[in-house]
Amino acid sequence: MNIEPEQQVLNIDIKDLILWTENPRDPVDLNATDQYIVDRALADKSLKWNLPKLAKEMGKYFDQSELPTVVYDGAKPIVYDGNRRVIIGKIKMGAVTVKGMDPKQLPSFPQEIPCNVCVKRVGLNNVYRKHIDSGSWQPLERDVFLHNHMGEPKSVFLVLEEDTGIITTNPHLNQRFVKDEILNEDNLKLMGFHVDKGHIHSVHSNQEGHSILTDISEKIYNKQISTRKNRGQVINVLEPGSQQLIDINKSKNPHLSKIKFDKKDDDNGQRQSKRTVKKEHEIFGGKLYLKMGTVGDLYRDITDLYEFYLQRKDTLSQSFAGLIRMSLRLLCETAAKDKNKKLEDYVKAHFADAKKTLGQDTKTTLSVQNVSDGSILQLLQIGAHNYQAATNLDQTIAVSIAVGALITLTHGREEEK
Repeated sequence: MNIEPEQQVLNIDIKDLILWTENPRDPVDLNATDQYIVDRALADKSLKWNLPKLAKEMGKYFDQSELPTVVYDGAKPIVYDGNRRVIIGKIKMGAVTVKGMDPKQLPSFPQEIPCNVCVKRVGLNNVYRKHIDSGSWQPLERDVFLHNHMGEPKSVFLVLEEDTGIITTNPHLNQRFVKDEILNEDNLKLMGFHVDKGHIHSVHSNQEGHSILTDISEKIYNKQISTRKNRGQVINVLEPGSQQLIDINKSKNPHLSKIKFDKKDDDNGQRQSKRTVKKEHEIFGGKLYLKMGTVGDLYRDITDLYEFYLQRKDTLSQSFAGLIRMSLRLLCETAAKDKNKKLEDYVKAHFADAKKTLGQDTKTTLSVQNVSDGSILQLLQIGAHNYQAATNLDQTIAVSIAVGALITLTHGREEEK
């Protein structure tokens, strides 16, 4: 009985070889043509192919000792390993059309090239052995290969990518130390995320979760976390607003997350340009018109304190902003006392109506900073009892806008309401 060998060297016409659509280097749609893969490789937006460099390294001719690994799918010879060399051969032999690469300058190729033709299992094992620890694959590609082709369960890193798209949108995250030391299971739990039944669950809203993950991504991009700085640390490197969200939401029940990071089609793999210098926000969202009395006096004192801070913040400590946050609690308590109410009762009675007086852009600002009817009391409490968290100026401004709407509703001049 003739048994098909698991490996044998066969000569195959280079025009007949089919590029692997599931190549971990840059997987594409299963129905993609060779021409599509070649065009994608030459564009090299992902910076994974580098064909001109390979062509130069190959010298004057294709070295027949470096055999492509080929697995037949029916009658189709699929190139599991050696796709870059085969692409150069296809360009040289005119099997695909290209711009910007002169076939005359490429290494010479025979019409038929020797290939290591394997059964699928052996072919995959050969690919695994050559690439898994060679550094030619990034962590995400490695995890995709292990799950899709070697039967291993999805890593937390892969689940995070499949559910959110954060890694392909932010390629600087596709590093070994980020996978192992930053976006690992333990740290994700600390930030309020965990994997359940193959999907990301979170105690945060989608908007809050997106904000926290964006924060950690930016810290890695700006090298505030690296293999040499704050290595393995997460929570204490995040912005105070992110730390605060994590603290406020930690007791909430987790739910299936629908956070999405969408990479722009026209970004050419480049990061967006830096933002323009941010204009200072106005405290309380602008000037308020209040009745004469203790509430109005305290409001003016706080606006003066804020102006003092803006003029001298380069010489003041970062903690000075916490004084402004604390004063907002005092202002609300003063307004509540004037209405013979407890702070909690005052806020609950008027917050919803006060929020209705705000424009949509302002409401969005409040939402981004997690200022809502369910959190406003906690945020005021933090202002009084958690000095470090109270130094988050962006959130302090958002809280001041909500407080401004509250006291305008209850203590505004009649002609200004």
